[in-house]
Amino acid sequence: MSIPQSGGGPIEHYEQLAEYLSSGCKPKEDWRIGTEHEKFGYCKDTLKPLPYDGPRSILAVLEGLRDRHGWNPVLEADKLIGLTKDGANVSLEPGGQLELSGAPLESIHQTCDEVNQHLRDVKAIADEVGVGFIGLGAAPIWTHEQMPVMPKGRYKLMTNYMDQVGTMGKTMMYRTCTVQVNLDFASEADMVQKLRVALALQPVATALFANSPFLEGKPNGHKSWRSRVWRDLDADRTGMLPFVFEDGFGFEAWVEYALDVPMYFVYRDGKYIDALGQSFRDFLKGELPALPGEKPTLSDWADHLTTIFPEARIKKFIEMRGADGGPWRRLCALPAFWVGLTYDQNALDAAWDLVKDWDAETREALRVAASEQGLQAEAAGVKMHDLAREVLTIAEAGLKVRAKPGAGGLVPDETHFLNALKDSVETGMVPADELLQHYEGDWGGNLTRIYKDFSY
Repeated sequence: MSIPQSGGGPIEHYEQLAEYLSSGCKPKEDWRIGTEHEKFGYCKDTLKPLPYDGPRSILAVLEGLRDRHGWNPVLEADKLIGLTKDGANVSLEPGGQLELSGAPLESIHQTCDEVNQHLRDVKAIADEVGVGFIGLGAAPIWTHEQMPVMPKGRYKLMTNYMDQVGTMGKTMMYRTCTVQVNLDFASEADMVQKLRVALALQPVATALFANSPFLEGKPNGHKSWRSRVWRDLDADRTGMLPFVFEDGFGFEAWVEYALDVPMYFVYRDGKYIDALGQSFRDFLKGELPALPGEKPTLSDWADHLTTIFPEARIKKFIEMRGADGGPWRRLCALPAFWVGLTYDQNALDAAWDLVKDWDAETREALRVAASEQGLQAEAAGVKMHDLAREVLTIAEAGLKVRAKPGAGGLVPDETHFLNALKDSVETGMVPADELLQHYEGDWGGNLTRIYKDFSY
């Protein structure tokens, strides 16, 4: 989850809210790629989740990155809760999941190099203190009671609120991991087309990256339990957003949607002030119960936008949010998938042609089916396996047109980053299928084997 936003003066008129979003518009030559991924840390001897502090801990890993690799500390109440360097940051999810939010980079070669270097650095530090990290969409064995709580005020507020608005919010916070990519847009019209494609095809990403078939030591009946969790988290701030597909959608419509999402907090002087369930509309009028008489700044607006959790969302860029955390190869495959679909106009048009006639019920049915059945999903006459094959063909063509070379020019483009996904389409098996095959086969139902066989 996001670190507190900074900068931006007072909001003096309503139009500033949409202007904040539209300020992200940039020419195509300035479009960048920002890849984020989360991973679970655990003690190698006990296979229990990492505590915040101690000799084998999240803190030990953060301090190692800070001291050995020049990361700058981010503190909250004198606790080290994150790191920043060169446009990237490392942060903590509520249960200690370690997240890299990568810098905005020009090519998938660069973003993949960044991910690989980060994982190597983390592994070197973790190995020394008896710690491991694994990429999965959901914690396979741990119960909620076993999860540590990170010392971040935002998470304390959210935890207390989750049971009031849904049944699975705390599961999302403490026992899930994702990989996502952040992408740019040129104009409001470009944003609209990209966001519509992103939402409609998010179930394809969910299916291809499905990697959470276990919970509390046994199969849970879903290929992506993480995706299932998001469906019962908080209806006010999640979902497939049918209004995005309505005529006239644009930045102002997103503002209206965001203003209707209840607040979590206001960040002031290093502290999170409880504004749970309160209205940003009241804040604009100086009538927020948490801060009576005070009006918001643009950084408050930016913070509020980070508390909205649909399958794809906009800030000054678009976030693709439908994929489970996973193995090394798939951390680079996700940006390849979405860049291929959205950074070439012909590819984007072809992707839109695939989905433009779907109604809201079809999109939601595909979302549900993807979480349950992965590539074997079928809804409203759409077969996920066939759809995924078509979508990958479009993405590959888009990457070929980009023609961004890597490895000093030895690799002509970025298409090879799709190979893991093409393998899945060829075999019909996504990571969850492989995990279930091991569980039922050579693991003999012993799920502890997942840590040895699938850690980074």
